[in-house]
Amino acid sequence: MNSRRKFLQGGLLSSVAALSPLASSEAKETKKYSTPAKPSSGQITILQTTDVHCQLHAHDELFWEKEELVFRKAGGYAHMATALDRMKQVNPENTITLDTGDMFQGSMLSVKTTGQAFVPLLNAMNYDLYLPGNWEVVYYKKNMQKLLGGLLAPKICANMYHDLGNGKKGELIFQPYQIMHRLGVKIGFLGYTDPLVPLRQSPMYSKGILYTKPEENLQEYVTLLREQEQCDFVIILSHLGLSQQIALGNNPHCVGVDYIFGADTHERVRKPIQAEYTKIVEPGAFGSFIGKLDIQVKDGKVTGSTYELVEVDPNKYPAKKEIVNLVKELESPFKSEIDKVLGYSTLPLYRNFVVENTIDTLIVDALKWKVNADVVLSNGFRFCPPRVPGKDGKVAITEGYLYDMLPVDSTIRTAKATGQQIMNWLEKELQNVFAQDASLRFGGWFIRFKGMQVEFKAFERVGHRVQKVNIGGAPLELEKSYVLCACERDGDPEDMLCRMKGVKEAKNTAYTLHSMMKEYLAKFSPVTPTLRHDAKILDGPQSLLSQVTGVDYTFR
Repeated sequence: MNSRRKFLQGGLLSSVAALSPLASSEAKETKKYSTPAKPSSGQITILQTTDVHCQLHAHDELFWEKEELVFRKAGGYAHMATALDRMKQVNPENTITLDTGDMFQGSMLSVKTTGQAFVPLLNAMNYDLYLPGNWEVVYYKKNMQKLLGGLLAPKICANMYHDLGNGKKGELIFQPYQIMHRLGVKIGFLGYTDPLVPLRQSPMYSKGILYTKPEENLQEYVTLLREQEQCDFVIILSHLGLSQQIALGNNPHCVGVDYIFGADTHERVRKPIQAEYTKIVEPGAFGSFIGKLDIQVKDGKVTGSTYELVEVDPNKYPAKKEIVNLVKELESPFKSEIDKVLGYSTLPLYRNFVVENTIDTLIVDALKWKVNADVVLSNGFRFCPPRVPGKDGKVAITEGYLYDMLPVDSTIRTAKATGQQIMNWLEKELQNVFAQDASLRFGGWFIRFKGMQVEFKAFERVGHRVQKVNIGGAPLELEKSYVLCACERDGDPEDMLCRMKGVKEAKNTAYTLHSMMKEYLAKFSPVTPTLRHDAKILDGPQSLLSQVTGVDYTFR
């Protein structure tokens, strides 16, 4: 009878949760904390990981120290688990762990299992709350729902709705907020992901989802959390990117928010950025860092907070055995394929700089060799951890690392555009990266290319950034037609290439990015993707590591 009663109660609770995102939020927390803790004194610790991009193992990580590149090992789920466990042990009853997105995209194992391999792994990490990132849709809406639905902890997002067609907005896909009680303090977590997903990525990924800007309901939810729910502390979990998060923190709708826990741009905020109405943090990427906020409490009242960025040093945090065994089990069916060496580089491979990186130089070198277009293009992606030479002086480029660099094996596509179209497009791409109004920045780094040289001023006004363009060693001719090459994005219009509209004679080649890269490496390995400064910034350092300006922040 007892087991039957528990079953019925569980089913009834699930039914209530299914009716309303808000009911779900309250049901989960009420079940766990049926008797709220009496006001007490101590510390509440909140730990954040984000943008791990399916990086299972400790890896090379890039640091900028004394104006020089420095590489050292960091990250890995088993090492992250040890770091999280140790910090929880200091304050076991009052520690909350979060992951704020891009959990299912970025590796060969993820692609081979459509993200499923990472569900048991994330559950084994014992997170308390999740926010979907911009790449959670990479396997389309239904798979996103299944993957996130397989996670044991709640998921929150207040700006992803079911698309009922013709732009009509249905119900929220996830509950918008979650409330937790610690030391007599009521903490409200409110979630937002990037509304630009259908533009930044293939529109097919997010088909069936309508995104809204946070400003459309932010004030409503903050008021609800502060006044109706009487939360003592409010945190926004945000996968918008640091520029957008700073802009949000300067928006009056953010009154009543204590912190924005940011994500998406892989920025390493070591000291909270003070915006007009709140503070913003973001803890890097690839599991290399954990953000740690300590909230001081006295007699049930919040008296202050401190923040630090914790580096996941594998020497300091030895791998947790249970996670090591789980990773080995999940990876074993694909291990030989993941470790297959395709070729070598004589230079470190990385993707951390805004203007130019060796990973992208390698990709456009291969594209230009395979498809002899006037200009070849590659998107300004941020994902993929660095990799440095071993004792033999070479970087092993494995099949697995190819998937890290290019998780989506897109078809290579060509088209024609005039010089005027190219000029207009370059201005638009620079605006996406360097818009003076931070809320207009698009995410990602500047576009990568070969066959073209561009000199620009990043901090000039809109429409006046491009100073000089050469193609094939000659000045750009506005009336001339040029052949371009990039990758196809599923769902884009026929006359679009790499976000450039109105191209002519667009057609797919017989090659994909992966087949092209394998052929190039087989023929030319070891490669040396030396930076050429094809994109040259005139009013800033070529070594620019962030487009965030005007605040007390430096990437390092």
